[in-house]
Amino acid sequence: MSHQARFQIGTSGHRDMHDITAHVDEIVAASGVRTGIAHVFHVGSTGAIGAIEFEPGLQGDLPEILDRLMPPSRDYGHEQAWHDGNGHSHLQATTLGPSLTVPVSEGRLVLGTWQQIFLLECDIKPRRREIVVTVLGD
Repeated sequence: MSHQARFQIGTSGHRDMHDITAHVDEIVAASGVRTGIAHVFHVGSTGAIGAIEFEPGLQGDLPEILDRLMPPSRDYGHEQAWHDGNGHSHLQATTLGPSLTVPVSEGRLVLGTWQQIFLLECDIKPRRREIVVTVLGD
Protein backbone atom coordinates (compact mmCIF):
# COMPACT_ATOMS: atom_id res chain seq x y z
CA MET A 1 0.00 0.00 0.00
CA SER A 2 1.19 3.52 -0.69
CA HIS A 3 -0.10 6.97 0.15
CA GLN A 4 1.30 10.39 -0.70
CA ALA A 5 0.37 13.86 0.50
CA ARG A 6 1.89 17.33 0.46
CA PHE A 7 1.81 20.32 2.74
CA GLN A 8 3.37 23.77 2.78
CA ILE A 9 5.18 25.78 5.43
CA GLY A 10 5.96 29.49 5.27
CA THR A 11 9.41 30.42 6.57
CA SER A 12 10.86 33.75 7.69
CA GLY A 13 14.28 33.20 6.06
CA HIS A 14 17.73 31.93 6.97
CA ARG A 15 17.91 29.86 10.17
CA ASP A 16 14.11 29.54 10.56
CA MET A 17 13.33 26.06 11.89
CA HIS A 18 9.94 24.32 12.04
CA ASP A 19 8.78 21.19 13.84
CA ILE A 20 6.79 19.34 11.16
CA THR A 21 6.25 16.12 13.11
CA ALA A 22 2.50 16.69 13.60
CA HIS A 23 1.98 17.23 9.85
CA VAL A 24 3.79 13.99 9.04
CA ASP A 25 1.90 12.14 11.80
CA GLU A 26 -1.43 13.20 10.29
CA ILE A 27 -0.40 11.94 6.86
CA VAL A 28 0.74 8.60 8.30
CA ALA A 29 -2.57 8.23 10.16
CA ALA A 30 -4.56 9.00 6.99
CA SER A 31 -2.51 6.49 4.98
CA GLY A 32 -3.85 3.41 6.75
CA VAL A 33 -0.34 1.93 6.78
CA ARG A 34 0.31 -0.01 9.99
CA THR A 35 3.88 -1.20 9.31
CA GLY A 36 6.23 0.47 6.85
CA ILE A 37 8.07 3.72 6.27
CA ALA A 38 7.31 7.40 5.90
CA HIS A 39 9.61 9.28 3.55
CA VAL A 40 9.65 13.06 4.10
CA PHE A 41 11.07 15.14 1.23
CA HIS A 42 11.64 18.88 0.88
CA VAL A 43 11.12 20.19 -2.66
CA GLY A 44 13.87 22.71 -3.32
CA SER A 45 17.64 23.13 -3.02
CA THR A 46 17.94 25.55 -0.08
CA GLY A 47 15.88 23.84 2.63
CA ALA A 48 16.68 20.76 4.71
CA ILE A 49 14.81 18.01 6.55
CA GLY A 50 16.13 16.10 9.55
CA ALA A 51 15.47 14.77 13.04
CA ILE A 52 16.48 16.57 16.23
CA GLU A 53 15.33 17.27 19.75
CA PHE A 54 13.28 20.33 18.80
CA GLU A 55 14.09 22.67 21.68
CA PRO A 56 15.25 26.31 21.72
CA GLY A 57 18.91 25.53 22.39
CA LEU A 58 19.29 23.22 19.42
CA GLN A 59 17.09 25.45 17.26
CA GLY A 60 19.85 28.03 17.65
CA ASP A 61 22.83 25.68 17.77
CA LEU A 62 22.24 23.85 14.49
CA PRO A 63 21.95 26.93 12.24
CA GLU A 64 24.81 28.59 14.12
CA ILE A 65 27.22 25.71 13.54
CA LEU A 66 26.18 25.55 9.89
CA ASP A 67 26.96 29.27 9.54
CA ARG A 68 30.38 28.68 11.11
CA LEU A 69 31.13 25.78 8.75
CA MET A 70 29.64 27.43 5.66
CA PRO A 71 29.32 31.17 6.33
CA PRO A 72 27.69 33.69 4.05
CA SER A 73 30.36 34.79 1.57
CA ARG A 74 30.77 36.23 -1.90
CA ASP A 75 33.60 33.74 -2.55
CA TYR A 76 31.45 30.69 -3.39
CA GLY A 77 31.34 29.57 -7.00
CA HIS A 78 27.54 29.77 -6.89
CA GLU A 79 27.80 33.42 -5.88
CA GLN A 80 30.25 34.11 -8.69
CA ALA A 81 27.77 32.64 -11.18
CA TRP A 82 24.47 34.02 -9.86
CA HIS A 83 25.30 36.93 -7.47
CA ASP A 84 22.26 36.03 -5.34
CA GLY A 85 23.95 35.81 -1.93
CA ASN A 86 22.88 32.26 -1.13
CA GLY A 87 25.80 30.02 -2.04
CA HIS A 88 26.12 29.05 1.62
CA SER A 89 22.38 28.24 1.68
CA HIS A 90 22.80 25.59 -1.00
CA LEU A 91 25.82 24.09 0.75
CA GLN A 92 24.12 23.98 4.15
CA ALA A 93 20.96 22.38 2.74
CA THR A 94 23.00 19.83 0.79
CA THR A 95 25.03 18.93 3.88
CA LEU A 96 21.91 18.17 5.93
CA GLY A 97 19.94 16.74 3.02
CA PRO A 98 16.44 17.16 1.60
CA SER A 99 14.81 14.08 3.12
CA LEU A 100 14.35 11.72 6.02
CA THR A 101 12.88 8.22 6.20
CA VAL A 102 11.16 7.19 9.44
CA PRO A 103 9.83 3.71 10.30
CA VAL A 104 6.10 3.28 10.86
CA SER A 105 4.90 0.74 13.40
CA GLU A 106 1.33 0.18 14.56
CA GLY A 107 0.26 3.10 12.37
CA ARG A 108 2.58 5.61 14.04
CA LEU A 109 5.97 7.15 13.39
CA VAL A 110 8.78 5.45 15.29
CA LEU A 111 10.55 8.40 16.92
CA GLY A 112 12.29 8.75 20.24
CA THR A 113 10.69 10.73 23.05
CA TRP A 114 12.90 13.74 22.31
CA GLN A 115 13.09 13.30 18.54
CA GLN A 116 11.12 15.44 16.14
CA ILE A 117 11.17 15.99 12.38
CA PHE A 118 12.29 19.46 11.36
CA LEU A 119 12.42 21.71 8.33
CA LEU A 120 15.34 24.17 8.33
CA GLU A 121 15.27 27.18 6.03
CA CYS A 122 18.78 27.75 4.71
CA ASP A 123 17.90 30.42 2.14
CA ILE A 124 18.42 34.10 2.84
CA LYS A 125 14.79 35.16 2.32
CA PRO A 126 11.34 33.99 3.43
CA ARG A 127 10.04 31.10 1.35
CA ARG A 128 6.92 28.99 0.96
CA ARG A 129 8.20 25.42 1.28
CA GLU A 130 6.55 22.27 -0.04
CA ILE A 131 7.01 18.98 1.76
CA VAL A 132 6.06 15.65 0.16
CA VAL A 133 5.37 12.69 2.45
CA THR A 134 5.20 9.20 0.93
CA VAL A 135 4.03 6.38 3.19
CA LEU A 136 4.73 2.79 2.08
CA GLY A 137 3.82 -0.45 3.80
CA ASP A 138 1.06 -2.79 4.89
